[in-house]
Amino acid sequence: MTLIREFVGLWLLIVLFACHNQPNDMVSFNRDIRPIFNAKCLRCHGGVKANGDLSLLFEEDAFKPTQSGYPAIVPGKSQQSQLYKRLIQKDPELRMPLENPPLTEQEIKLIGRWIDQGAKWEKHWAYIKPAPEVQPPAHVKDTSHFIGNDIDLFVLQKLGEKGLSPNPKADPGTLKRRLFLDLTGLPPNQSELEKYFSAESPHSIEDLVDSLIASPHYGERWASMWLDLARYADTKGYEKDQNREIWRFRDYVIDAFNADKPFDQFSIEQLAGDLLPNPSEEQLIATAFHRNSMSNDEGGTDDEEFRIASVIERVSTTYEVWQSTTMACVQCHSHPYDPFRHEDFYRSMAYFNNAEDRDNYNENPKLATYYHENKEEAKSLIDWFYQNEPSELLPPRTGSLYDQRTALLDKLRFRSTEAENYSQSSPFIEIIWPDLDMLWQTQDSSWVKFEKVDLDQVEKIGFVAATELNYAGDISVHLDSLNGPEIGRTKITRTGHWNGWQGSKPSQKNLLREFKADIKQTSGQHDIYFRFWVGDTYIQHLFYLDKINYYEKNAPYLQLTQEGKNQLNKLFEIPTTNTPIIQELNTEHARKTFVFDRGSWLSPGEQVEEEIPNIFQENQEELPKNRLDFAHWLVSTDNPLSARVIVNRIWEQIFGRGLVETMEEFGTQGDLPSHPELLDWLADRLMYDYHWQLKPLVREIVLSGTYQQSSDIDSTKIELDPDNRWLSHGPRVRLSAEQIRDQMITISGLLNPSVGGPSVIIPDLKISDSQVPKWALTDPENYFRRSLYIFWKRTDPYANLITFDSPDRTVCTSRRIRTNTPLQALNLLNDETYLQASYALAKKMHFYKTYEAQIKEGYFLVTGQKASEQKLKSLKNLYEFATEKYQNQEIPEIIKEEIKDQSNQNELAALTLVANVLFNMDEFVVKK
Repeated sequence: MTLIREFVGLWLLIVLFACHNQPNDMVSFNRDIRPIFNAKCLRCHGGVKANGDLSLLFEEDAFKPTQSGYPAIVPGKSQQSQLYKRLIQKDPELRMPLENPPLTEQEIKLIGRWIDQGAKWEKHWAYIKPAPEVQPPAHVKDTSHFIGNDIDLFVLQKLGEKGLSPNPKADPGTLKRRLFLDLTGLPPNQSELEKYFSAESPHSIEDLVDSLIASPHYGERWASMWLDLARYADTKGYEKDQNREIWRFRDYVIDAFNADKPFDQFSIEQLAGDLLPNPSEEQLIATAFHRNSMSNDEGGTDDEEFRIASVIERVSTTYEVWQSTTMACVQCHSHPYDPFRHEDFYRSMAYFNNAEDRDNYNENPKLATYYHENKEEAKSLIDWFYQNEPSELLPPRTGSLYDQRTALLDKLRFRSTEAENYSQSSPFIEIIWPDLDMLWQTQDSSWVKFEKVDLDQVEKIGFVAATELNYAGDISVHLDSLNGPEIGRTKITRTGHWNGWQGSKPSQKNLLREFKADIKQTSGQHDIYFRFWVGDTYIQHLFYLDKINYYEKNAPYLQLTQEGKNQLNKLFEIPTTNTPIIQELNTEHARKTFVFDRGSWLSPGEQVEEEIPNIFQENQEELPKNRLDFAHWLVSTDNPLSARVIVNRIWEQIFGRGLVETMEEFGTQGDLPSHPELLDWLADRLMYDYHWQLKPLVREIVLSGTYQQSSDIDSTKIELDPDNRWLSHGPRVRLSAEQIRDQMITISGLLNPSVGGPSVIIPDLKISDSQVPKWALTDPENYFRRSLYIFWKRTDPYANLITFDSPDRTVCTSRRIRTNTPLQALNLLNDETYLQASYALAKKMHFYKTYEAQIKEGYFLVTGQKASEQKLKSLKNLYEFATEKYQNQEIPEIIKEEIKDQSNQNELAALTLVANVLFNMDEFVVKK
């Protein structure tokens, strides 16, 4: 019996051992084989090349017969597989890889075992939908009271696997600064510290998080991430880099994050808002996402070439933003490492190829809208008409506020008819632009002739033109000839001046002028001549812009009351902003899309229709047919990437590193997820529990024990987790360029906290050799707006932000690679904005009586912590040294300029220097 029991026990042990080791005996294509193929084989047998008719990138290509007539891989039979045979060849002319080092013995064995086990092909992890059955691990031991929510269960399990343990919770001062910076991008003020962190405070950390997420500054902080992705800038790029009025898109992004617009809706509006039923003003402005692509105004360029370049860039940007997929190389050839064929790029391009914009100077189509501060005035004026003028004079009141304004102006301004022909005095130079013809008079003789004008029932006559206006004069109207009977005359008043011909298109806003005159009642058709007089001479320069308008006697305008005419003029004068938007061409004007050979638009090949890449078509009942369908598919639960990608972006913004480090690349050349189950669980949670709303996701992350850990590290963590990949400690990263500047102007009390509005141009120390137009400064009260609002010129961006690794936004940027350079410290010490902030902080410090108290207060304001004795001693020594020096030497000019009106200049200069050093400390520029 004992022998039987021993035998049974041994048999069970053998079975258990075999079962336990079975998974390790199986070769995984994704884990074991794909990395070998990518590193050693795909350079010759991949998406770019397929030597011998063998590609190991696509499953269907890997198993089909090669140039030899035999398949390279015979599942289950490695000895009959040409791939395996060529790997073990001794002859260097036959062995693969050809003319490269052979595979290692271990790699060859793995490939052989994989083939013998059936050569099972696997999709890359990123192209498989997140598994809904993933749940937080159970029975994870928490001996340190680390767990705050389910996120920590995943993290704690991984830490255990890596022989690590979590850190204790960060101290209150560090944690509150971390929360403020991560959720609003701004440091806490004194009242907020007392409200949430005093010993007597009834408020919890959850209350603080909820308060910060509800702040209007939350949207500003997170918009910065999205504007990098959207390559948002205030100029068009390329050589001329002219201004582009697109700030309304930036405000749309801020508002969307503040309102917690669901990410799927947010995405659809940006990619296809114009195709939604009855799109709102907001949804049309959202489409400016893809009007952020660059356009080229340089003379001699081909508009179609650069229109196509923009469309190609939109395809690459869309896949990077929503799929973390590098599609740019697929423009020229199949992807070298991922399963995207050359044709896939152009099938995706077909979704975007029918937008109306054409790389024209005027950037049409545009959406005209009122500035925020003018909306009430416009509404009030429009209300006045519908309350006070006869209804039969007014159009139906429908559409947006600007649509109502346009309808009123169209109906109530003079109803006019265009003359058929016109001519000018000569000689003249004809200069033709894409959107208008301009005629430049060159002699002291200026007149405009309009032919065959029907003058029955006409009381006023006029036309729209542009002219040099640095004078006053007259226009006379003559019948049938230049010296014919004068039937009308009007005055030209001095209204402005244009600085002359500059070799580029003049601003219509500054030049446009309407000339009109009352005329004697005349009947029949006549030629009409306008003569321009200044004293006894003629106006020398006239730019013709529009045909003659002659106004009917019964125009609705003439039936308005005088007050109505005044109100109409006021309505017309309210300024508007014109945002470039996306609009789809009509079906009859739809463009055809072709595959470009090697990516050249001059070599069109096969025509293609709209279609998503084959790798994503599995389980799709119906493929997207247009751009709106494509947008819906991108953020559907069937898409394996979009939820993972945005979760990873949010995680990276908070921890400084994504769960997948390569933010821009989820393909086979990208980093593997450090916590794949956590990534999938959060993606599912976003889609199904939070219904794509990001605020609950952010809240859950910052309330986790993982986030609230101390960022201190010891020798074990340095050895086993140097980059915090396994999340063994709290985040410790240098702040972004915007956060550094915003912190400084906030702490010093200079911040203008207003949200939204046009971009602001502030002083910049950088000396640029750029040939593009220089900056004109904005009003001083806007110098200290948040960095988000600084005017972004692509060829000449704000130097301070570039120094701290901001992108130039010529292309989509998924992550900013942090650098550490001496120039950054020099910038913090010498930048004009930072010196102004240092002086402003010095004045706040100077409120305290002793310099020791002043330094303590300054340190606390800058870091949120009390200064250690060692640091306090160093700062006191600096103050004493500076005070003594400034008594005997001249105060540096750059500091003296700030304190010139102060009586105690030496003390303030020394405190300014101390404040300047405080702003240069690690505790200030780093989030711990």
